[in-house]
Amino acid sequence: MDRRTVTLLSIPIDAIRQKDAIQIILEMLEGGHLKRFFKVGGQHHVITPNSEMLVESFKNDKFREVLQLASLNIPDSVGLLYAAKFKRKKLPERVTGVDTVVKLCSQLPKKHSVFLLGAKEGVAEKTAEKLKKINPELNVVGTFSGSPSEKDSVEIISKIKEARPHLLLVAFGAPKQDLWIAEHISQMPSVRVAMGVGGTFDFIAGVRKRAPALLRSVGLEWMYRLVKQPSRFKRIMNAVVVFPYLVVFTRRK
Repeated sequence: MDRRTVTLLSIPIDAIRQKDAIQIILEMLEGGHLKRFFKVGGQHHVITPNSEMLVESFKNDKFREVLQLASLNIPDSVGLLYAAKFKRKKLPERVTGVDTVVKLCSQLPKKHSVFLLGAKEGVAEKTAEKLKKINPELNVVGTFSGSPSEKDSVEIISKIKEARPHLLLVAFGAPKQDLWIAEHISQMPSVRVAMGVGGTFDFIAGVRKRAPALLRSVGLEWMYRLVKQPSRFKRIMNAVVVFPYLVVFTRRK
C-alpha cells in the first residue's frame, strides 16, 4: 500500500487513523522495510503537525523542508481536517500527539527502549512514572530536560548515545524540537524513531490539563487554551484565523 497523504500548504499530511499511526511506528521500530515511508539510514522522524505549525512552515523554509521529508506527519488538529475537506480531500480523523504517545507506550515491547527529552525540570521523570503505571514493561532508559540550544546538544547526544534508546520523544515545542531532531538524529545511531511531541509530557504528567473531551471533539480546544493561557493569543490566532486564510488563498497553487 502506498503512502496516502493530503497536501496542505505544501506539506504532506498522512491520511491515517490513530491505530494506523501506532502500527506504523511499531513497524519502524522493528526496522522493517516500509515502502510507503521515507527512510534515511534506518531512522525515522515522526512529526505531529497542527494548524499553527503549518503557518510557521509557510514562512520558515527550513521547517517546511523538515516537514516535507518527515517519515510520518500525523494530523494533530481539527483544523487540518477542515482544510482537507475544503480541498475536497479527506483526513480520516484527528490523531493527537498526546493520545498517540500514551497508546504507543502502552503497547511498546520491552525490547524497544525509550528516552524522554525536554519539558521543564522533573516533568519527563513524572511522565515516565505515569507511562510505566500504564505499561509496567515499558523500558525507559533515560529522561532529561535539556534544551534545543547548541550548547546543550553535546551533553544531550552523549546521554542518548550511552542510553541507546530505539524511541526518542522530544518535547522542546515546535518548530524547535523537529529542527533539532532533523539536525541531530544521525548522531544518535541507536534511535530508530524520533518524534516531536510538544506539550505532551506536561499533559501526561498532570502539569497542565487538557481541554474537556467535548471541546476537543468539536474543534474548540483552542478556546479552552486561550482562557487558560491568554499568553497564547498570537499562536491561537495563527491556528484559527491565519491558517484558514492561507488555505483558501493558496487553494489553486
